Amino acid sequence: MSVLQRASLLITGGTGSFGKTFTRYALDHLDPARLVIYSRDELKQYEMRQQFGDDPRLRWFLGDVRDERRLARAMHGVDHVVHAAALKQVDTAEYNPFEFVKTNVLGSQNVIEAAIDTGVQKVVALSTDKASSPINLYGATKLTADKLFISGNHYAAGYDTRFAVVRYGNVMGSRGSVIPYFRRLAAEGRSLPITDLRCTRFFITLEQAVRMVVDTFDLMQGGELLVPRIPSMKVTDLAQAIAPGAEMHDVGLRPGEKLHEEMISPEEGRRALVLEDGRYYVIQPDLATWGYRAPSGTTPVGPGFAYRSDTNDEWYTRDQIAAILA
Repeated sequence: MSVLQRASLLITGGTGSFGKTFTRYALDHLDPARLVIYSRDELKQYEMRQQFGDDPRLRWFLGDVRDERRLARAMHGVDHVVHAAALKQVDTAEYNPFEFVKTNVLGSQNVIEAAIDTGVQKVVALSTDKASSPINLYGATKLTADKLFISGNHYAAGYDTRFAVVRYGNVMGSRGSVIPYFRRLAAEGRSLPITDLRCTRFFITLEQAVRMVVDTFDLMQGGELLVPRIPSMKVTDLAQAIAPGAEMHDVGLRPGEKLHEEMISPEEGRRALVLEDGRYYVIQPDLATWGYRAPSGTTPVGPGFAYRSDTNDEWYTRDQIAAILA
């Protein structure tokens, strides 16, 4: 039984793609005492209320993670928090850098402070592959947020609150995903614009992401950064799985975009473990003064380890991608 079972939960950014999928999973499988949806957009909350009806377990809080006092009010009596709120568009971040800092960095610190002050037990924050060896502003803000959440365990050492992070790649089916865009272009008979025909990426489904977050709550001691062990895919294979036979053209890398993605850097690999069942890697904290213990059933990954989308030992075929999309 998960520690989330029958607990009081809160999710920041709860009206996003992950938030809605997590909410459905929680209501169907975790039977929460209550689930607080915390987000800043009243229209999205209204639309989500129509989707989920008047389930008495749901609570709706308008608020921004930039507002620590509002976060503290929303977390009153909450057992566990999922921090999913973030600004995420790479090219938008390059033009609006400090807005991303205020939400992704200062907002993360607000979540940490509010969780400690209100006695939340566990917090899991969502990260991204772009936080590993970041070359863009978005990735830099998420790396900073990752560091804040891991270090939050130092501040909470004398309390019951513990923090962990999950890091994964692009999410298939999320808002802003390339999949509906490619489908629309293909239906119009247009060529598909590929960032670079050599590009590779890590992709995960929303359901896999939700399951990973739930698993993290159950195995975390505080201070872990979890990474899923998943196949890579070529962006050209994804395009052809979406629209078989469609023409493709190379448009070049956008500002701040990588040719290949990385989820564990060589430096992080020195602190990485792999779970016994092989589902996840665990990056241990550099410094742990709160009594950290590595999860049971883990082994070191070995010297020189790094986890990149182009050197991965597992790959999706076009047929497998098409089956996932279906």
